[in-house]
Parts: sequence; structure tokens; C-alpha cells
Amino acid sequence: MFHQMRQACFGFLGFLALIAGSSAWAAERPNVIIILADDMGWGDPGCYNSESKIPTPNVDRLAAQGMRFTDAHAPTAVCTPTRYSLLTGRYCWRTRQKKIVLTPYAMPLIDRDRTTLPELFKQHGYATAAFGKWHLGIEWQRNDGTHTAPDDQRVPDRVINLAEPFLDGPCDHGFDVYFGVDVPNYPPYCFLENDRVVGPVPDQFKPATNVSTPGRGQEDWRFDRILPAVRERGLGYIRNHAAKNKETPFFLYLSLTAPHIPIVPNRPFRGMTKATLYGDFVAQIDSLVGDVLTALDETGLAENTIVVFASDNGSPERNGQDGAGPFGSCISDSGHRPNGPWRGRKADIHEGGHRVPLIVRWPDNVRPASVSQELICLIDVYATLAAVLRHPLAHDMAEDSFNMLPVLLEKEMPGPVRQSLVLHSDQGMFAIRVGPWKLIRGQGTGSFFTNDVIEPDAPEGQLYHLADDPAEQKNLYRDRPDLVEGLSKMLDEQIRVGRTRPE
Repeated sequence: MFHQMRQACFGFLGFLALIAGSSAWAAERPNVIIILADDMGWGDPGCYNSESKIPTPNVDRLAAQGMRFTDAHAPTAVCTPTRYSLLTGRYCWRTRQKKIVLTPYAMPLIDRDRTTLPELFKQHGYATAAFGKWHLGIEWQRNDGTHTAPDDQRVPDRVINLAEPFLDGPCDHGFDVYFGVDVPNYPPYCFLENDRVVGPVPDQFKPATNVSTPGRGQEDWRFDRILPAVRERGLGYIRNHAAKNKETPFFLYLSLTAPHIPIVPNRPFRGMTKATLYGDFVAQIDSLVGDVLTALDETGLAENTIVVFASDNGSPERNGQDGAGPFGSCISDSGHRPNGPWRGRKADIHEGGHRVPLIVRWPDNVRPASVSQELICLIDVYATLAAVLRHPLAHDMAEDSFNMLPVLLEKEMPGPVRQSLVLHSDQGMFAIRVGPWKLIRGQGTGSFFTNDVIEPDAPEGQLYHLADDPAEQKNLYRDRPDLVEGLSKMLDEQIRVGRTRPE
């Protein structure tokens, strides 16, 4: 299978032929905007789920003007690993982060010598910007003048010197400018800009709540200010760039903090949907997407801008009560199913944990209202955009990222671009997809957040045929030992060799 995977992918000569024969994107290099929602489910947008109780006219408009992927996945069912993979093209479990997410004040996860996606764009003369959630680690200065170290575990909030600039943040990994928060429910509770805290040094201790961990923050800090501030910075960047620097293309990463907890939709959106406060927060995301599209139209940038919309993992399906609510409460309270028909939720190894919305709009190149059933992962964004830049990938770049440009341009191909995909839960459980088959290496959901009930005689793993059993209800693990053996060997090999993209 691994040999077939290598044969199915385009070599460099084939890649050159592809771009030479395409409907050629503009001689001007296209701008690129990635809008990444946080904890938004596959079943939230109306273009994915006709029974959604959340109006999403702007995400639906994006789908009507571009390509919607129905079999798209986050590489891991929680946020830090997905963000790492998106910006590096590499599975996060190949790093020190083998499960869950980075804790407050954790050291940077991206190595300094690894070429990130924004660094790749900068090599091609792009301006780069990131606004919103980071959650990939920052090297903070301590009060004694030393810095946090890679082996630090849960650095005490009190030892961090928030008055000093930090190191190894977004601007050290390819972004010209950054504004946002590390994590909305982690300290420090303040905005960060480029390499330092914005405004007064956070000196108020904030106790733990049902939506946030304890730590220092600014006295007047409010969670409901975050998303509007990210929106304002993103729209301002687009308009200012068009007015002052239009000849230079840009790469903009809008890393939203919604509908992640704290679930705090602003007043104009409260009660807008019939899907609890969670649905209202998703509606606020949709409004932001609409504002971005309008800004592109009004500045004349829309025709030469690629817009990518996705979510970092599945939804935890909370109702937003007191900023959070129990897992699954959105369904029980409103009947809305954030993850659509798929089993499981955020953090799970089952489809609801990692199957996500993914939409790409690229005028005059991607056919409007097109739908792809190609198996694709957010990790593939890297290689695909490298192909747009006509940048061949070196051996040590984006080792797990596949070029999906042929799919976007609807070119005839001898077979799927991606023959297999490795998936991962928050507790480190592995799965592998090959065609309709999905092998899960373990029992239950693989999630810290779900109370598994495992039958005493349950098999040691799970095997599902998703075409026949999309809800993952019929475990064929004992019925098809041949497939279990073959897929297990393939998974072992892809973990062992350190890469899945053919050279």
C-alpha cells in the first residue's frame, strides 16, 4: 500500500505539467487567508447539514463560490496538534507533544529550524500576519532573568515576568505582525501583540472557573472582547494592505477563539439561533466570515485571494451555560447536532472528533459550488499552498503534507492523492484511514473527556467500513483479521519512518 501511495502522487515533472496546463492563476501571486474556527463542528454550517439550527449564510456563500470537502479531517482531535500540523505540514505526534494540548506558559512546540507556512510565504515576498489564538508555546522570561525551558512542566504563573518581551512566539516563526491571545481560557488574561503584553502588566490573580484556569490577568479583562478584537484587526489589515501595500501579496492567518470556551457571544448575536449560546457563537463566526468577504470585495482583492475556511477539530457540543456547559448539552437542549451524523465529539478518535468543515474559494480557478469527496487533512494545506507558490518541498519540509491542488483544479488523476491518513485522539490513540476502512488501535474513544463504557469481551481494537457504517456502530475487528493485520503494519510503518509524503 505504501508503494501504491508513492506511485499515486505527482512527481515534480507532473506538477510542472499540471500548473502549465491549468487555467493559470493570475500573474500576480494570490493573497491567501486562512480562517480557522476553534471547536466548530462538521454539522454546524448549513452547507454541510441541512438540518442545522444555526443560520450560516456567509459560510454557505463561501461554499457556493468555492469547493466544499466532505471528507476533510483534523490530524488530531484537539487544537494544539492541529495548529502545529497546519503551520508545519507534519504530524504533531512526531514532536514531544504525544497527547493532549500545551499547558499555560509551555515552551514553543515548533523548532526554530523548521520552515513554517508563513516563512514559506515570506520567501516568496509575501507580507504575513496572524490574529487570534496561538497555543503553540511561547518562551517567557522569568522574574530572575532566566527563560522557561523545554523540560518545564506547568510553570507557576507567579514566576513569569509579564513586563518583559517574550521569545519564540508567532513573529519568530514567520509572521510580520501578530495580535491575539495565547489561549482564551489560559493566563495571562490579556492581549499579546508581536512579542509583548498589550496595556498594563497583568497583576490581578484570576481564580479558576468552570471555563478558565487560574492565573494573572488585567483587572478589566473580559472574554467577550477577544473575538471582536480579532475581527477588527483582521479587517483592518486587509483594508490597510489594499490602501498602502496592494502590490505586495499577503498571507493572513485568522485563528479564531470561537466557539471554544468561554462561550461568550456578543449581545447582538445572543438568541439569534435555536441552538443555545453555542449556536449564537457560531453565528458570530459566520458574521465575521461575511465581514472578511465584504472587505475583500470592497477593496478589489477578492478575485486574487484564496480563502480557506476550516475548524481545528470537532465540537464538544456544549450549550454555553455559564460559558461552557456539559459535553453534549447542545444536543439535549436544542436538538442541534454540531457534529452532524458522525459519532463522537472533540478529542475522540471517532469521526465527530476530527472530521471538520473545509472550504476553499479561489475565483477563476476553483469551480463554484463544487464538492469533493477526496480524503484530505488540514495538514495538506501546507503542500497545497506550496504548489500554488510553485515551491518544491525539500526533504525536511512538510513531511506528512500532500498536494491537493489537482483536486482543487479538478484535474484527472489516476487515483486518490492521499492513499491513507493517520488520525490521533487527545489521549494519543491512533487510527488509520485507507479508502472506506478505518482501523482504530484501541478500545473506546481515546478521549479524556468521554466516559467510555467498554464491554468486558470487546475486541482490543476497532475496524469500521465508513461507506456502509458512517456512524461507526458495527465493529468488524474480529471479522476481518486480514485487514486488521495489513492496516496495522501500514500504521506502524508510517509512524516508524518519520514521514508519509513521498519524496
